[in-house]
Amino acid sequence: MMNIMHPSLRRLDLNLLPVFDAIYRHRSVRLAADELAMSTSALSHALSRLRITLNDPLFYREGHRMCPSVYATQLAPSVASVLNRLEQELTPQPEFEAASSTEHLQIAITDFTAFCIFPALMHKLQYEAPGLRFELRYLPHNPALTELLAGEVDLALGFSTPDDIRHPELEEIGWFEDEYVVISNTDRTQLTLKDYLAARHLVVTPWNEKQGVLDIQLEQMGYTRQIAIKTPSMLSAPFIVAESDLLMAIPRFAAEKLIPATKIKIFALPFAIPAFEVKIYSHKRSGKRGATRWLKAKLQTLATECSSGR
Repeated sequence: MMNIMHPSLRRLDLNLLPVFDAIYRHRSVRLAADELAMSTSALSHALSRLRITLNDPLFYREGHRMCPSVYATQLAPSVASVLNRLEQELTPQPEFEAASSTEHLQIAITDFTAFCIFPALMHKLQYEAPGLRFELRYLPHNPALTELLAGEVDLALGFSTPDDIRHPELEEIGWFEDEYVVISNTDRTQLTLKDYLAARHLVVTPWNEKQGVLDIQLEQMGYTRQIAIKTPSMLSAPFIVAESDLLMAIPRFAAEKLIPATKIKIFALPFAIPAFEVKIYSHKRSGKRGATRWLKAKLQTLATECSSGR
């Protein structure tokens, strides 16, 4: 025999529950009808249907008051609780208002994304969204798929690679594109491919990856380079380069921002490689859709400004 779910609810018109709750609170058909914007005759008809469905008189008229039955008195707290809970849960989400929002957003980042965009972002947000709060978390892997799907982070700013796997639950948009350059100490005067291959290198590996995109490209060309240091931190790397003979490949935007802070020179990368690209990843069913949508638009605007200002 088929198991019918919620047989009692299937017999009851749930629109009658607010009628019951209003009469119980006001002890008056007229006042309940006013609260529910119904006529007294329509409310009386609804009460009659409820009495039939529940097989109980529910309310007795004593003078001008509607007094609850024993069953109605027992039922009233549960009905009020259920209606309050549904009202809270079913209230439409308010539109995101940046100026007044106090949302707390968790964003997976790397050194590069934090260093290159968050100073400019926070400069703007102190005026446009002063209450918006962030928790920056290091991107554990690219593109933080597990964390986004689990709702542990709201956005991830990650590198695009040829091996990217697109997940149907994730949205991804191109955010920032740049060319690779090479930085060295200030003693170097030129950088040919021969010079590049003869030098020792520092390589940033945010996820302790075995091989970076430059090494894959060099391998396809039949070359290898001598890697002296691998480090997960991009921010310490330029200072190491400035005090050594090491070379480091880095996006141009980051290299140019680092020049005032350390003694380095910038050279063109002496072989062709696809552009460095960062994407913004988010979950399609994020619980903070308004905030993440607004922030993604703001990030894209900043990326455009950064590119055009160079």
